[in-house]
Amino acid sequence: MFENLGERLQNVIHKARGYGKITEENISEMVKEVRIALLEADVNYKVVKEFTNKVREKALGQEVQKSLKPGEVFVKIVNDELTELLGGESSDLNTNGNPAVLMLVGLQGSGKTTTIGKLANLLRKKYHKKPLLVACDVYRPAAIDQLKQIGKELDIEVFEKGLNNPVKTSEEAINYAKENSYDYVLIDTAGRLHIDDTLMNELVEIKDKVNPQEIMLVIDAMMGQDAINVITGFNDAINLTGVVLTKLDGDTRGGVALSVRHLTNVPIKFMGTSEKMDGLEEFDPKRMAGRILGMGDIVSLVEKASEVIDEEEAENSIKKLQKGKYDLNDFLSQMKQVRKMGPLENLIKLIPGASKMGLNKVQIDSKQISKIEAIILSMTNEERKNPSIIKASRKTRIAKGSGASVMEVNRLLEQFENYKKMMKSVMSGNFKMPF
Repeated sequence: MFENLGERLQNVIHKARGYGKITEENISEMVKEVRIALLEADVNYKVVKEFTNKVREKALGQEVQKSLKPGEVFVKIVNDELTELLGGESSDLNTNGNPAVLMLVGLQGSGKTTTIGKLANLLRKKYHKKPLLVACDVYRPAAIDQLKQIGKELDIEVFEKGLNNPVKTSEEAINYAKENSYDYVLIDTAGRLHIDDTLMNELVEIKDKVNPQEIMLVIDAMMGQDAINVITGFNDAINLTGVVLTKLDGDTRGGVALSVRHLTNVPIKFMGTSEKMDGLEEFDPKRMAGRILGMGDIVSLVEKASEVIDEEEAENSIKKLQKGKYDLNDFLSQMKQVRKMGPLENLIKLIPGASKMGLNKVQIDSKQISKIEAIILSMTNEERKNPSIIKASRKTRIAKGSGASVMEVNRLLEQFENYKKMMKSVMSGNFKMPF
């Protein structure tokens, strides 16, 4: 998501850095390119007009004219306005209540049932509380079975009463949650192919009976500007507290994300980043603006790492590197932990300056990573601890045992040595990022 928009805006910023000073002429040229980039990303034309007018107005201010680095000032202006457009500050989830009730609504095909499982998983991980899933979609074939399967996968209980009245089911679920000490109740409501009175009346009834702390609309980011009409329709009927944008990992231009808050005043609270059950992230306007402008998102990277990386093991690896005792066993262990953080090409994009180094275009073949693991596992423990003893005959044996070539074994050993040198340089403070 936002890849093409990000590239276009980053090119504009790169051009701005080359100007000795900012004039009305070159600002007009840059703002024009920003406008085209936003329109191509399917951002609402009214939003584009207002955004570019603000950028132009601020860029032509007295502060910019006196700046020695006009490019840096222009970057800050675009970043600030983009952050504001996305909502300014992140909107925290309201989890007050005993239990806290979260109601998810949406049209069919938006990914609502999958999202409710992801949300329950995220809440359990972040707040270490006990969630209950409630099946109230009694119209879509197999919707209840789908939610039960998700619950089984996550080891989270699903409350369901078959095809009974969903309003009554939601009431009974709240009582059940109170009796069994659940902290959160997440209600999966029915969807339709389009907004109609029957759907809205049922949602209003459920809302009135269970009084949810959050009513969030799950919406497919690939809908484009039609999403604004859907959000407005739901919001008018049941007063949404937030939006969850799904399928942001797909080939979508992303314009809806840049238009939602400004046009509807409903905050984006979460975004779906993959099909996996951990593929849901809290939406932070500042971080998202940074990603779009190629500034990276080091906070998200650290958060992902903290979820899967064993702190004690990481400290031991650092000590071994410092003492020159870091070996292929440690390398293999770290590789396995990093893989748990998700696709490596997605992680690389969170690194500040990744686009300048061309890393945002890197495609990492998971099969290659598996091959590296196979090569290391084909070594004896002595060889992993002391790779310098791996000579020609050992390389041949390792290659045969892992299904790799001797050339691939040589490449791995070379990469391992380069990695150790780089890490030593980082820890000594002599490493400089190439941006």
